[in-house]
Amino acid sequence: MAAHYLEFERPIAELEAKIEELQRLSETAEGGAMDAEIAALRARAAEFRVKAYANLDAWQKTQVARHPERPHFVNYAEGLIEAFVELRGDRKYADDPALLGGLGRFRGRPVVVMGHEKGRDTASRVKHNFGYARPEGYRKAIRLMEMAEQFNLPVISFVDTPAAYPGVGSEERGVAEAIARSTQKALMLGVPMVAVVTGEGGSGGALGIACGSRVLILEHAIYSVIPPEGANSILWRGSRTAEEAAKAMKITAQDLLKMKIVDRILPEPPGGAHADQAAAMAIVGDAVEEELDALEGLSPDQLRAARAERFYAIGRSGL
Repeated sequence: MAAHYLEFERPIAELEAKIEELQRLSETAEGGAMDAEIAALRARAAEFRVKAYANLDAWQKTQVARHPERPHFVNYAEGLIEAFVELRGDRKYADDPALLGGLGRFRGRPVVVMGHEKGRDTASRVKHNFGYARPEGYRKAIRLMEMAEQFNLPVISFVDTPAAYPGVGSEERGVAEAIARSTQKALMLGVPMVAVVTGEGGSGGALGIACGSRVLILEHAIYSVIPPEGANSILWRGSRTAEEAAKAMKITAQDLLKMKIVDRILPEPPGGAHADQAAAMAIVGDAVEEELDALEGLSPDQLRAARAERFYAIGRSGL
């Protein structure tokens, strides 16, 4: 379990602390003197974790989706993509470290892969702008998708961003137009595209690389038109809380599946993807492979028609 505990994980944190304390004492005591007690506490902590994560509300899921130890794009690229070669720059202005992408092989299949990167520590978070992509990031995504189409390569995207960057420079360089063109390119791609919301899918910043043939989402990830804090500020003028906004917005994977905004929920290991990154990435890899296998052989026109039908249907279910 990661050292960073969320508020609802406090009982688990207390048990983990007791286990560590007993382990230290066990090193100075006779061999095996505390093994039974340690094993009992570990079993209890695992039980608490399963129960806690089985009943998360929308705000708790938002916290889990933002957990600093969840796998990020660099982890998925390292764990799932062989011979990954990063491609940088939008050929117009600059490179955007908040949105990474390149070429590689996914389980023997050549692919184009891209995704948001938030960074892990202070230095990397500043470098990657906390996952807030600028217009050049979305123009880089367009460049990558055009390359995928030119060489008939499937596209895999990993979505994890609070939103696109709203700074003055970003607006001056046309971030809205860049997101719109990236979204259009994704919708009109003549190759298969599988998008996976791995953490926080926020606003147009997420949508720009999420309009795939199939849209998957991890069990405790979220996908929303605006972060809950922004919804509270804009819609309710700060009179309520982000927690209330999260519950009202229907942003959880389970709500999104009911509304047919996503196609499939991917289960996370007990305690969330941050508790066992390797297991979480394996689950994602298996699902992406299944989806690409199902899309293989479809013509460009069939892919575009199916994608159009899928996205036009959103909002027509009566939910």
